[in-house]
Amino acid sequence: MGRKNNLLVYAYNSYRGEVAVDVLCLDLEGVLIPEIWQGVAERTGIEALTKTTRDIPVYEDLMQLRLKVLAEHNISMSLIESVIAELEPLPGAREFLDWARQRYQVAIISDTFYQFALPMMRKIGSPMLLCHKLEVVDDRITGYSIRQPDPKRCAVRAFQTLSYRVLAAGDSYNDVSMLDQAEAGFFYRAPANVVSDYPQFPKAENYEELQTLLEG
Repeated sequence: MGRKNNLLVYAYNSYRGEVAVDVLCLDLEGVLIPEIWQGVAERTGIEALTKTTRDIPVYEDLMQLRLKVLAEHNISMSLIESVIAELEPLPGAREFLDWARQRYQVAIISDTFYQFALPMMRKIGSPMLLCHKLEVVDDRITGYSIRQPDPKRCAVRAFQTLSYRVLAAGDSYNDVSMLDQAEAGFFYRAPANVVSDYPQFPKAENYEELQTLLEG
């Protein structure tokens, strides 16, 4: 079984004469770009906005906290957009994606929002992005719309129903269903509490280690 370094990566089974294409599903924040909400917390000094899915496993609980804090402090969408405009991809992220695109079909599967993520996508080569949508009224975030229940697992399962083999990497509790559904799942720079709760997933602390795991 071998691989060709082009946009479509083929794994050839010489016994069956079959061709399989691998998809690599990646989380976004904490894996390729900084945590956007933590950037807002740094700008505003609001400690509650430092919380992520690494701290609060249930996404609905986390978002309700964020919406409450935004309303209490009258934080505008414009302010958040100004924070995002100053963010850059994590060091090495663009190079890692260049490496990955030569070997996999790359899909970003995130619990962020299109209004947040699209400016950052342009900085990492505009890969496929599946995420959620914000509801914004008069420059204030009033709610959000989830793409579908259990969206990360469902995204991996959808690729699998199309006969793709899926590898996945993420850094937090909300990535576990994606890693579990994939044929191979890995943590990337996940905190100790997440790794301890889910020790079955190998972990990487840098992109070089992640490349090694993906090629293993």
